[in-house]
Amino acid sequence: MQTTWKGTISFGLVSIPVHLYSATQEHDVPLHQVHAKDGGRVRMKRYCEREEKEVPYAEIAKGYESPDGRTVTLSDEDLADLPLPSKKIIDVLAFVDATEIDPLMFSKAYYVGVADKAAAKPYALLRDALVESGQIAVTKIALRTRESPAVLRVHDGTLVLQTCIWPDEVRPAAGIAPEEDVTVRPQELKMARSLMDTLSEDFDLSQLHDDYQQALQQVITARLEGVELPHEEEPGEAPDNVIDLMEALRSSLKRAKGGRASAATAEEESAEEEPAEEEPAPRKRAAAKRTTTATKSATATKSATAKKTAAGGKAAGTGKAAPAKKTTTRKSAAPRKAS
Repeated sequence: MQTTWKGTISFGLVSIPVHLYSATQEHDVPLHQVHAKDGGRVRMKRYCEREEKEVPYAEIAKGYESPDGRTVTLSDEDLADLPLPSKKIIDVLAFVDATEIDPLMFSKAYYVGVADKAAAKPYALLRDALVESGQIAVTKIALRTRESPAVLRVHDGTLVLQTCIWPDEVRPAAGIAPEEDVTVRPQELKMARSLMDTLSEDFDLSQLHDDYQQALQQVITARLEGVELPHEEEPGEAPDNVIDLMEALRSSLKRAKGGRASAATAEEESAEEEPAEEEPAPRKRAAAKRTTTATKSATATKSATAKKTAAGGKAAGTGKAAPAKKTTTRKSAAPRKAS
């Protein structure tokens, strides 16, 4: 990894010789300007308006134009003589909680490595102190003739220097957010939190990738090979106005769950429409009731038959009763023979 800066971390009376390495890289596909007619390369030339001719890079200097139109030229010597108290030094000013620095101020990140073996122990001391305290170090550093604030923090066991912009370079946000009072109902907030939780399930930041750069590389490859360009369906346009916030949240939640909410609702409705199939016990009780009723009916029939038989026996004694069943007559006649 190429070194981009060499200097020293000044931590009180402790000095730590370090090197800086770029911690990030962009994967932009390098494109340049060409003549659309014939593909010829178009290059920018350094052109002097007064002399109306191209000038070499060695004759280029920095200049400043004042509001009244006057121009002053600044040479490299002029810029080199500017006082930079933090030149080649990462000056630690204070230690603060990470929440005290607005992420809006963060700029480019650099890995901080030791310049020699002697710096290993003070490097580890500062790193472990930051981890134990949960704080970050506020510093100042001069990079490419420009001084800027920066913070030292720990990432994967390595010190990271992250340059910042100055506080007065952050523009105020007044007048951008809605000024009128907006009331958010509790159920809307609850639904929004539910949607947030659902979208965050199994989220892996490392799986994110640049779809545009991949598609651009496919187009370039197709052009180089002379094949048909790949075409993808354009995504539908998002609604420009939300009419029903709760309905939008509810639909978003169902989409995030992948239809699971709809399936669960369908199961609940099916369970409500057919409760009898899930409750066999009432049928058993109903069968028991029918058995009891049949038993009572049979008992009543036997009782009525017995009464008729008894009445027939009495009629036979008088000689006026109608003939009764043989079985009944025999049973009623037996007592008479005995007497």
